[in-house]
Amino acid sequence: MSTTRKIFVSQLQVGCYVQLPLAWKDHPFLFSNFKIKQQAQIELIKKLGIKQVFIDIEKSDAEPLQAHEIKETVVTEDLSKLEEEMDSKKNKKIEVLKKMRRDIKKTEQNFNRSVAQMRSMISKLRSRPLNAVNEAKDLVHDIATQLLDSDNLVLHLMGDAKNDEGIYYHSLNVAVLSMLIAKELGWEKAAIEEVGLGALFHDIGKLKVPAQLLKKATLTKPEINYLKQHPTLGVELAKLAETFPSTALPIIQNHHEYLDGSGYPKGLTSDSLSAADQLVAVVNQYDEFCHPAPQTKARTPYAALGTLYKHYKSKLNQEYVGKMIKMLGVYPPGSVVELSSGQFGLVMGVNLNQLLLPRIMVYDALVPQDQAPIIDLEDEGLTITRCLPPAALPEKVFKYLNPRERVSYYFGGDKK
Repeated sequence: MSTTRKIFVSQLQVGCYVQLPLAWKDHPFLFSNFKIKQQAQIELIKKLGIKQVFIDIEKSDAEPLQAHEIKETVVTEDLSKLEEEMDSKKNKKIEVLKKMRRDIKKTEQNFNRSVAQMRSMISKLRSRPLNAVNEAKDLVHDIATQLLDSDNLVLHLMGDAKNDEGIYYHSLNVAVLSMLIAKELGWEKAAIEEVGLGALFHDIGKLKVPAQLLKKATLTKPEINYLKQHPTLGVELAKLAETFPSTALPIIQNHHEYLDGSGYPKGLTSDSLSAADQLVAVVNQYDEFCHPAPQTKARTPYAALGTLYKHYKSKLNQEYVGKMIKMLGVYPPGSVVELSSGQFGLVMGVNLNQLLLPRIMVYDALVPQDQAPIIDLEDEGLTITRCLPPAALPEKVFKYLNPRERVSYYFGGDKK
């Protein structure tokens, strides 16, 4: 049952959640839907020349006024000045939004370039292993340099993987997040590059596993045991290149090992696992929760972090889990959220220096999708009330926000 009602503007009062029947560009408010916080907002709505508006009763803190309750209001504020300030603020927001979209586009281009390099490296691994490893070293060196040279990094949500390209996206995702966390942990550049190289190639053993086996919904026990050998198969492939650093080989071998010995393929415990092994194991587990094998259900980024924190205390390095949660924020990019305003949004990015200010693309039916507002929560006085699975969104909101099936991250500088 709809909770939306059409009322006269004169019935509005502070606390009503209003929906303006105007195009976004035709009013000074940042959103077309919002909760009225002051009488001056009502007076500005009256100045728009509309007689009726919609209100959402469920999201309102106050009922619309009845006819006998309507009184002539005395305006004490300079509405022209207020309108001018709001227009100016909105125009500044639009400029910030344009810059944000340019930043995201540039980051997307860098990300796609890295995916293309990843694709090239994997294709050369068997025939020209030395070339593949040298290209990989160049890629991780460039990433490490960018990470260490920027003081204001933003982690952006990237587009979906194309069909059958999951290994490139997964490998790059694990490498980038591992290198970011290594930087946050204060590791030296050489160690950051080593963990990046191992992470980039951590799943190459799956290239020796039949493709139909990787796609099967249900595996037999022998098939599971065979699949669990992919880390060892990956080490064999990496050894084809004499220039692959021997110190990075254990990352490939041990990315599924757990601290308590319950991992595979060797069931090693914490005293046999290096810091780099343990870090890649954390990030790999997170990314696999978000993009699991066909036989299991994907978790949202928010739920994936929660699972690692609550249920993997004996299995994974909790310092690294905590550092990843701190870096991604409680609601990582890719999370679908509901705001205190009642609006739905998609977390698009986090500034690693301002984790409390995630950038959220907000659904507004009256704003074109390509101009959808991307806001900083603190600036708008909003909070996240809950995280929800994309499937829980109404269809029109789902199409507008376009939540990613595969959540991939890449970083960009945030130059003011």
